Amino acid sequence: MEFLGVLFMVLLGSSIKAYGAICQVSWREITKINIQGPCIGIVVPNAFELNPLLQSSSFVPHNKFPYFDFAGRHFRIGKLEKKKVIVVMSGLSMLNAGLATQLLFSLFNVEGVLHYGIAGNANSNFQIGDVTIPQYWAHTGLWHWQRFGDSLEDEESGDFSREFGYLKFSNYNNYTKHSKSVENQNVLNKVWYQPEEIYPVDGTPEVEQLAFWVPVDKTYFEIARKGKNVELGSCVNKTCLPRKPIVVRVKKGVSANVFVDNKAYRDFLNSKFDVTPTDMESAAVALVCLQHKKPFIAIRALSDLAGGGSSLTNEVSTFLTLASQNAFDVLVKFISLL
Repeated sequence: MEFLGVLFMVLLGSSIKAYGAICQVSWREITKINIQGPCIGIVVPNAFELNPLLQSSSFVPHNKFPYFDFAGRHFRIGKLEKKKVIVVMSGLSMLNAGLATQLLFSLFNVEGVLHYGIAGNANSNFQIGDVTIPQYWAHTGLWHWQRFGDSLEDEESGDFSREFGYLKFSNYNNYTKHSKSVENQNVLNKVWYQPEEIYPVDGTPEVEQLAFWVPVDKTYFEIARKGKNVELGSCVNKTCLPRKPIVVRVKKGVSANVFVDNKAYRDFLNSKFDVTPTDMESAAVALVCLQHKKPFIAIRALSDLAGGGSSLTNEVSTFLTLASQNAFDVLVKFISLL
């Protein structure tokens, strides 16, 4: 019986080595990277936002381990402004951003996460090309959709909250002279914004905490104050912006699996939540960092007006490259100050 027990343990160990998610050779590579000390993780949504980094002389790949591929992700290893970094392109959406950030923490010795890219602008005080650095991020795509006929006075439904308010669709009915404005007659009723359930690494397993507005790291946010003098681009070919773009710390940004190109919803987000940038990834990165208790900040350059501009054009097609470069230039300045 003892022999069978030993044999089982040997077979089990062999099975883990043979069929584990990461082979021993890869683990040895990761270990060598991690032994060299903690790195700064950089999460980038898409290839056009990654290109300025890859084309920059400020980024120097590791001479022995320039990359590590795992689970559909290409982790670039090197130095940016002489700081050790691991760069990963997440892909579009909250899901991809969250997965990429989690893999960073699971595989590597990461001391903090910097996230940069482009965003829609929901704040008329700023213009395309400006680079915004919000103090708080929220996921505004987690909804409780209220049934038609229920009112504000009806009780909350199960675990869902009414703390953060709602979007009432009847407020946006497009009435004509031949129709009547009747309160509460829009069958879409309301959607209530919900906090996320998070499970911090230092918490009790399976006991959630709620998070809606996720703050960036206080030290990072203070450092970001020093980046306001970065020289930013203002022209694409012969098309130039009304003024030179600026770097500005703002109060709030929001993310959801929604590309906002609608003026009414853009204005709602700004009036309801005091939002400036709106994107599809930053809040996911923030939430994963919050769960891991790691410092985080997001740098987002405004590439379009989120539906607030002319109906004849989508500004992002014109200013995407410029905004991506501006966001990266601010990232370089930020990381040089760490």
